[in-house]
Amino acid sequence: MKVNFYATLRLITGAKTIEFTIKEGGTVKDLVDEIVLTYPSMRQELLDHDGNLYGHVHVFVNGRDNRFLEKRMDTQIFNRDQIDIFPAVGGGSTENILE
Repeated sequence: MKVNFYATLRLITGAKTIEFTIKEGGTVKDLVDEIVLTYPSMRQELLDHDGNLYGHVHVFVNGRDNRFLEKRMDTQIFNRDQIDIFPAVGGGSTENILE
């Protein structure tokens, strides 16, 4: 299964897209567990001390944030699905905003 990483997560993986192996019909949680197993430093970027996905991390399954899917982290995923993982992005300046 191909997973696209964005922003600071690419610094950890060293690439935009990485392929992971999970069983067909596995869950979003299974995938996140595999990502953390493959890239241990991802744990602190993705998961809180209880092992739950941080609120500021977004896992999209076919363009839909898993938080809005019926089963959330227990949503089944398949090799044909498009997976994108985004950390929170913030900052910037309001200096050039017109009033």
